[in-house]
Amino acid sequence: MLYLRCKLTLGTCYLSRLFIMATPMVKEYILYCDESISKGFHYSDFYGGLLISSEHIDEVKTHLDSVKLDLCIFEEIKWTKTNVFTLDKYKQMMEAFFNLVADDIIKVRIMFRQSAYMTQNLTDSQRNNRYFLLYYQFIKHAFGFQYCNPSKEPIYLRPYFDELPDSPIKCEEFKNQIYALQSINLFQDANIHIRRDDIVEVNSKHHILLQCLDVVLGSMAFRLNDLHKYKEPNERRRGKRTIAKEKLYKHINKLIQQIHPKLFNIGINTGISEGMEYRWKHPYRHWRFVPKDFLLNPDRFK
Repeated sequence: MLYLRCKLTLGTCYLSRLFIMATPMVKEYILYCDESISKGFHYSDFYGGLLISSEHIDEVKTHLDSVKLDLCIFEEIKWTKTNVFTLDKYKQMMEAFFNLVADDIIKVRIMFRQSAYMTQNLTDSQRNNRYFLLYYQFIKHAFGFQYCNPSKEPIYLRPYFDELPDSPIKCEEFKNQIYALQSINLFQDANIHIRRDDIVEVNSKHHILLQCLDVVLGSMAFRLNDLHKYKEPNERRRGKRTIAKEKLYKHINKLIQQIHPKLFNIGINTGISEGMEYRWKHPYRHWRFVPKDFLLNPDRFK
């Protein structure tokens, strides 16, 4: 049985804690994945992941869908739809979402590449498949799966990808690579398994968790690339939409800072001074991916 403790605030409620009174025999995690800006002046190749136990998924989706309905949001929530009219509603939606992150019911990971570190000596195949190669590294390493299972009981991972923007053949090849992750030492040592049928593409319109992830990921790509400073050609002032996006980013950053009371810098790796196992334990982390072989372009630094 699952017990939900809710607090009513301004007509909405949030889950402040989920208490598990009975544990299913097989542990499953659902991994929602999305991507954002692939080529930014300062930062590129943004990937986001959200991990949640199957024990919590139904209650969490019901709760967030209810918050969305209470806020009278009747269309898909997306970072690109942030404006002066949606700003306050999106702020409240992010509060509901980050309450779950703060309680470690949801884990969030954001990966990006600093554009100043220009990858060198790539083969033609690597260039053509860069998108999927980086996605693979993100799923393999971002959550610290090697530290997730001290009991060594079987765990099943169910990856859900927002619709992949490539040919069906390449997408199937990528899914096969994700399926093969369970054969590497990192996953075998943690007793993590992946069923091929569980690796699917989904439409974010039908998944509130992907919608929330899109807003967080988009806000980071926006701020790290200084898009909050953008002005339309021949305009002296920033547009209202740009100002609204900056306000939403600041609100999200405030919520993250509450989770990480120590200094948190969105443009670098989240620290692990407590120990390597916090790559898993932290509910929210950033990973600045740096290629092994790179050439520095100082003009791309902020």
